[in-house]
Amino acid sequence: MAEGTETPLPRPISKIKITVRSQYDQLKKTQQYNLEIFRQQPLQEISGAFGDLGTLLPILIAYTNESHAGIDLNSTLMFTGLFNILSGMIFGIPLPVQPMKAIAAVALSRQFNKEEVASAGLFVAAVVGLLTVTGLLTWLNRRIPIPVIKGIQVGVGLSLFSYAGKVLSQSEDYSWEFSDMHHLVVFFAFLGLLASFTFRRAPTALILLFAGILIALPNLLRDPSLLGIGRPHAFVPPFRSFLNEGIAAGLGQIPLTTLNSIIAVSALSADLLPDVPAPTPTSMGFSVTAMNLIGCWFGSMPVCHGSGGLAAQYRFGARSGASVIFLGLIKFVLGLFGGPLAKQVFQEFPKAILGIMIFAAALEIANVGNTLNTTRARDLEEGKNGIATATDGRSKALEPGEELTQEMRSRRWTVMFITAGGILASKNDAIGFIAGMLCHCSYELHDRYVAGRSQREGTIRLSEEEDRASQNEAH
Repeated sequence: MAEGTETPLPRPISKIKITVRSQYDQLKKTQQYNLEIFRQQPLQEISGAFGDLGTLLPILIAYTNESHAGIDLNSTLMFTGLFNILSGMIFGIPLPVQPMKAIAAVALSRQFNKEEVASAGLFVAAVVGLLTVTGLLTWLNRRIPIPVIKGIQVGVGLSLFSYAGKVLSQSEDYSWEFSDMHHLVVFFAFLGLLASFTFRRAPTALILLFAGILIALPNLLRDPSLLGIGRPHAFVPPFRSFLNEGIAAGLGQIPLTTLNSIIAVSALSADLLPDVPAPTPTSMGFSVTAMNLIGCWFGSMPVCHGSGGLAAQYRFGARSGASVIFLGLIKFVLGLFGGPLAKQVFQEFPKAILGIMIFAAALEIANVGNTLNTTRARDLEEGKNGIATATDGRSKALEPGEELTQEMRSRRWTVMFITAGGILASKNDAIGFIAGMLCHCSYELHDRYVAGRSQREGTIRLSEEEDRASQNEAH
């Protein structure tokens, strides 16, 4: 071999080198995008970072109740803060890190301890990881009709409206001597939300956050010993917890995580941020798996991503990963040095402001349903004369390139609303999903029946015409 020439690398090593280089280049572009957006609108990014407090705070407050502390608050703040930072750096979108709500509902009602909550989170992580590695998540994402996915998003939005009403209806005591203070705070917080429709660049969530802390401040100052260094401790849940509490709480979470935290998040990201590469269901699956396989061993709350949180942070101004990186830094520092202070803030934060923030998130995600029959839906594109046409064959009744008729528009709306209605009525994403899929399949069965009957009638008519022709020839 001539001197100065490089020895070619073996093909597998060469492919790995190219893949690593391309991933590095993509990560570099993501950081440049985050930095550019943060420089353009720093207040909006910071405001959007706190848009998901309406989902996070109520569950954190309930989990840290001293009568049945199901998580370690310091570990939860530190690990979820770390996951926020990594999510913002890797994906470049305001991807939230939220509590697993189905696990929380079972754990709080049955007063699970840390080991039992951790078992449920690890069980869900194992199942989601298996679905991701085997490619079943990708297969599901390709097979589930867009109206059903939109229905899941709208159903989550409607459920959040209901939850906002419950939070707003809770009376609370304020330091000021005013009998109707709660309703006054609700009124002014709602006016602030309405003003944000006109002043889109205003940091609404940041203003609401500071207003809430200001209202809670007199109660926070009563206890000066709220600072201390947090030290997460690892533990191994007993096998009995996996078999009993882990499976009991985890089974209800699996469809919720698969549909709302993975598939719906990927679709919503493409809807809200069309100019930014949307995370794939596979990457979301690996992310959810990794977060829980790391954090749950230290008593951290089981977490996932969620379309409601993404919509909330977008609604309050977040457009890049810089927003969740900022939030992650605050959570990590709070977990490291101020766990008791964070707990006190969470418990004293006004329900009036919290409810309005949840209401805003619900409005944003439910509004996604408007794009069902437009070219912003993933299965449609702009055709001739600006009419939406199909881009894939998810519906057997709508072939690629075929224009949407009024009947097809009506069908898609029906499937979406049956899915959303099923979620709202049953308070279960899986039941809403099944209802939507049954409605979608019923339309396809009807179309196949009509097509088969038309084909049989055409065959019969052709046979009759041939008989007449043969009879005429005989005469």
